[in-house]
Amino acid sequence: MRISELADTTGVSIPTLKYYLREGLLHAGVAQGATRASYDETHVERVRLVRTLVDVGRLSIERVREVVHALDEPPASRHELLGAAHEALRPHVTPGVPGDVTPESLERVRALGPPGCEHSPAGLQLAQALTAVAAGGWSVDDATLDTWHRAMLSVAETDVAPALATAPPEEALRYAIVGTVLTDPVLLALRRVGQESVSARRLGGPPTTTGPSASTAH
Repeated sequence: MRISELADTTGVSIPTLKYYLREGLLHAGVAQGATRASYDETHVERVRLVRTLVDVGRLSIERVREVVHALDEPPASRHELLGAAHEALRPHVTPGVPGDVTPESLERVRALGPPGCEHSPAGLQLAQALTAVAAGGWSVDDATLDTWHRAMLSVAETDVAPALATAPPEEALRYAIVGTVLTDPVLLALRRVGQESVSARRLGGPPTTTGPSASTAH
């Protein structure tokens, strides 16, 4: 297909597609002349992936480029592959500014295990989050952190599907990255729903509503 057809198929404008090509987010098409190239379903899939990462995941172009690079050159080990996914999704942190980590936060992550987890992309992200919480004047005690951790281990049993062990590396990496981007908002919303349920049971009161849509949802 021509770039105009790629634009029609994906709903992404031609200038944006050309920008993706320049930035290395989209692989080049097959040259059909000095100024023409043809594209296929791999380009459609890649454009849709980029849009998901940008629109849903709110990733920067730099981060999306890292994701694309990881997809094009995935590590062989499935566990390292998960680390590559986590690294691609971990927010950038500049040393010395809010978001840097404290030794206390790293130690709390280390205590959760497994060995060395405080230096993994996910472990560093948790340490950054704990550092930010403390800097904001809020306390997450060890019992609370342990409760949250055990709950997330249950979630992870579903996330890390056995089928990933035999899936092609690029497919497994795409599953890990896109699945995380798309389902993180669901997990956050489920926390809110859980809070509402416990609040209604412990504190009483009618169901909470918000905005005009609440009265017309039925």
